[in-house]
Amino acid sequence: MQYFQQKVVWITGASSGIGEALAIALSNAGARLILSSRRAEELERVKQSCAHPELVRILTLDLEDVSMRKDKTAAAIAVFGQLDIVIHNGGISQRSLAKDTSMKVHRKLMEIDYFSYIDITRHVLPHFFERGSGHFVVISSVMGKIGTPMRSAYAAAKHALHGYFDCLRAELMDQHIRVTVITPGYIRTQIARHAVTGSGIERGVSAKDIDEGYPPDKAALQILRATAAGKFEAYVGRNGKERMALLIERLAPALLKKMAPGLVPATADLTRVQKDS
Repeated sequence: MQYFQQKVVWITGASSGIGEALAIALSNAGARLILSSRRAEELERVKQSCAHPELVRILTLDLEDVSMRKDKTAAAIAVFGQLDIVIHNGGISQRSLAKDTSMKVHRKLMEIDYFSYIDITRHVLPHFFERGSGHFVVISSVMGKIGTPMRSAYAAAKHALHGYFDCLRAELMDQHIRVTVITPGYIRTQIARHAVTGSGIERGVSAKDIDEGYPPDKAALQILRATAAGKFEAYVGRNGKERMALLIERLAPALLKKMAPGLVPATADLTRVQKDS
């Protein structure tokens, strides 16, 4: 895609899943990449999977560590001397009933899935203003638009992203700085396996909807097309129940609220998560 040729793209959460697939797709498109996550060895693996590893740099980053965000942003800008696109992708999910979810889990989810995005954005903005251009791509979720059982902390963080970046887009409309919010449905990643339960421990098992989800490489191509087109917001995934839920939410929100209790995981899965919590 011509839009990404020679662009400098910083991807957080680049060591697996959607982030990894985006790195490979962007390298194929001729972009220069900065890959970030906590796991340097996995980032190196992703780098070597790229079509042009010589144009890929690794910058380790723990999104939960507030103290490193400003310096890591400065380091990302310094790698190639500029940033053109920031893809906010790193994050964590949660699987527990609201009544069983501790405040430390709510704070953890908000710190990683919301505050880290905002903090990095604030540190990048002066650079984008100075250059007179830039593009923020925010990987949210269908859960940023709807609410179902077992996702209270996760949905809250994702809903917050939509509010913040919708406001930011309105403020930047005349500044040649774009904001694209992506709302993926079920994508075949490790997000359910690494989700935390109500007590904060890792869930450790995947989920049927995720295992049968949309392939991340296809999702990455959808994301790149939406980004290149400058879309404000775009759904990514199959034309399945997730897209239908978004349509119902827009046209008949009361109906979706009535349907939400039926969208919980299988009974056995719910029982396991309650016990783990």
